[in-house]
Amino acid sequence: MVLDVFIDTLMAEKGYSVHTCRAYRSDISGFIYFTLKDQTTDEAQCLKLFLKTVKTIDKTAIRNYLAHLVRSKKAKRTMARKLSALKAFFDYLVKSGQIKLNPADMVPFPKLEKSIPKFLGIDDLFYLLDSMKTDTWFDKRNLAMFETFYSTGMRVSEMEGLNMDDIDFEGQMIKVFGKGSKERIVPVGKRALNAIKDYRGSLKEKFVPVFVNKDFARLSSRSIRRILDNTVRACGLNIPVSPHTLRHSFATHMLDSGADLRGIQEILGHASLSTTQVYTHVSMDRLMQVYDKAHPRS
Repeated sequence: MVLDVFIDTLMAEKGYSVHTCRAYRSDISGFIYFTLKDQTTDEAQCLKLFLKTVKTIDKTAIRNYLAHLVRSKKAKRTMARKLSALKAFFDYLVKSGQIKLNPADMVPFPKLEKSIPKFLGIDDLFYLLDSMKTDTWFDKRNLAMFETFYSTGMRVSEMEGLNMDDIDFEGQMIKVFGKGSKERIVPVGKRALNAIKDYRGSLKEKFVPVFVNKDFARLSSRSIRRILDNTVRACGLNIPVSPHTLRHSFATHMLDSGADLRGIQEILGHASLSTTQVYTHVSMDRLMQVYDKAHPRS
């Protein structure tokens, strides 16, 4: 089936994650169902019908679908992702010779407002980490995970995929495989490394994944999020905290302490500096305080 081959191509050639591929498949299926006006709910049959009429799809059809999403009150970011999926799918159909032109090429992405990332203050973050127990190997694992999150700014998917061979304890470096299977080297602090050593030392056997579950298999991203939720609840910190919050906190605290923006970009694995620049907005309050204190006529 064409859709299956397309998704396989995204994973093999572009290194897209399983989560992204699943979302793209759902987005494309949604567009196909919309264009066929619910003629059938069977995906295979639906795709056959769609491919018979795919040459008639034009930018007006794409715009009509986006208008439908607006009426359905979909967020702009959701609409942008769905349009991105369609552009990629039609590109694939062009390259495979099934259509001559990509009808989504001339359809612009919705203008997105840059959201200010949420982060924890230093006191709250230290309180969260310092309040964690270390009685069992589960406790030690959790502390090691969140110390590493804050020490490196890694993504939750990167933490999930981390192996022991990726950690250079002497050089205080971690090899990280980020989006699109891009490799980068990030520094890691002694506190996080010591927490990892303490946790791994409490395990009877050696395992390839750094962070394992009760069955000693690789801990999933979903489980990491659940553990963080439970940890935040247990310490009484009445603030919503996600793994991405820890990543944002790392970047914001580094910037506040005078770190170079390009250095933070490299550590976070951002392809564009503009993505990292959002943290300058977060630190604006601190900048104004410095200005008020330092400028002679402020």
